Amino acid sequence: MNDKLDPSADLADQLHQLLQDAPAGIGEYQLIQQLKERHCTHIPHLPLTDKLVLFRTHFLVFNALYRLRERLWGERLGFVQISPLCIQLLPYRAGSAGLSEHDPLRDYYLDLSQLSDTDEQDVQELLVSFWKRMQGGEEKRAALELFELNDSQQVLNIGLIKHRYRQLVSLHHPDRGGSTERLQSINKAMEILERYYD
Repeated sequence: MNDKLDPSADLADQLHQLLQDAPAGIGEYQLIQQLKERHCTHIPHLPLTDKLVLFRTHFLVFNALYRLRERLWGERLGFVQISPLCIQLLPYRAGSAGLSEHDPLRDYYLDLSQLSDTDEQDVQELLVSFWKRMQGGEEKRAALELFELNDSQQVLNIGLIKHRYRQLVSLHHPDRGGSTERLQSINKAMEILERYYD
């Protein structure tokens, strides 16, 4: 029987088949839709508009993807590159970093207590935290632009940022003909960058 049509096949096996059918990679949402079309019994067949349903569906798919990654890597059959925007089955390459690096996301998704212990309030907090980080990323970009470090070829660290901060303060200080508003923007940008680099 064809694995991708067999509802009793393990979710990791079904995902393996779908990834083989999409050599250029596929997004998480498309994977979920294809699983639903194939009447996969391992994921909830409920609208993804409910936050808890969305979380549980996402968790089950990512748990299976990480299990598949470990199995294929262990058997030297391939490597599953995992991100929400593009999940791709890659050939096995001996000697590559592969699974040797510590991956906190792997630990999270392979811990089934995360699925059973997460309620609607937890999901709401996860979403708020995600959007704060996204917004923070915008703040960081804006601060780096203000410091003219957004296109820097140097490795950014707190020492380099503080050096640039001192240059800008000296240049834009009101006692030296600069504006108070500009100095306040520089100080705010420094506060933001300290959160990321200190």
